[in-house]
Amino acid sequence: METHYQRIGGEETIRRLVDRFYDLMDEDPDYYGIRKLHPQDLAGARGKLFMFLSGWTGGPQLYEEKFGHPRLRQRHLPFTIGEAERDQWMGCMVRAMDDVGVDDTVRRELTAAFQKTADFMRNKEG
Repeated sequence: METHYQRIGGEETIRRLVDRFYDLMDEDPDYYGIRKLHPQDLAGARGKLFMFLSGWTGGPQLYEEKFGHPRLRQRHLPFTIGEAERDQWMGCMVRAMDDVGVDDTVRRELTAAFQKTADFMRNKEG
């Protein structure tokens, strides 16, 4: 069975997805709430999300090889993440998947998985 990494188009598509995600975050005021949680220079965030998504979708475990286990919730605890931030992150990612042309079936599957992960990152009510 093919992994999401293979079905999405591998490294090239993951890279385009990450770039579009952060470009949207930078450009669209709808995502200001999550943009302000990031440093001015998004290069490090782009690299880490690319490495993480590579492994998370079933491709090379680049993030773990470099940084160890992701410990997503622990790494995000310094940031206030509520429903608004979760929903902005999801909106930005879904739009990025649409913009890079992720296949509808894969997009639906990844959206469901992203939703679970994004909701798990919440650390404040509301």
